[in-house]
Amino acid sequence: MALYVAAAVLGGVLLGWAALPPAAAAHLDTAVNAILAILVFLVGIDIGGNRDAWRQAVAAGPRLLLVPLAVAAGSLAGAGLAGALLGMPVKEAVAVGAGFGWYSLSGVLIAATYSVELGAIAFLANIARELMAFLLIPVLALRIGKLPAIAPGGATTMDSTLPLITKVTDAPTALIAFVSGLALTAAVPVIIPLILAL
Repeated sequence: MALYVAAAVLGGVLLGWAALPPAAAAHLDTAVNAILAILVFLVGIDIGGNRDAWRQAVAAGPRLLLVPLAVAAGSLAGAGLAGALLGMPVKEAVAVGAGFGWYSLSGVLIAATYSVELGAIAFLANIARELMAFLLIPVLALRIGKLPAIAPGGATTMDSTLPLITKVTDAPTALIAFVSGLALTAAVPVIIPLILAL
């Protein structure tokens, strides 16, 4: 599956670079959003129809939030470490990591409230996280386990990476991934300003 995803991304890059007419480029956002909405809708049907997944989620109760808490802690710690290794102020690095893969909001939020340069870094870093998630999720699901496969997606596990997680794991894991993505998405606009205010 990781090879299919890598080939699809590479094929898209090559097609966009070599053969995409400029007039078509203006409609790509609409097409991507429509396709993503259809995929997430189909995943929702799959999750909704799996009564066992819902029973497990209800039985887990508040423990269900341990996954997004672990993903958030790992993301912030990893970003802080990367910032220290790169000679970047730790606060700024952690703020970039607090985007949790939600590049469209984190870049704009940081640019508007802190600095345009750091906003651009956040945008690129969180795009890179989402692209790497598409490559890592199948490998982690196969080699390490279903729950660790949720981590690379961060906030995107409620939308763009959810179909892939569903494909390589199972409905209960997809439900956990959706809850994790939802919680992390809700946390981004709160955590980034708090970090930058320190």
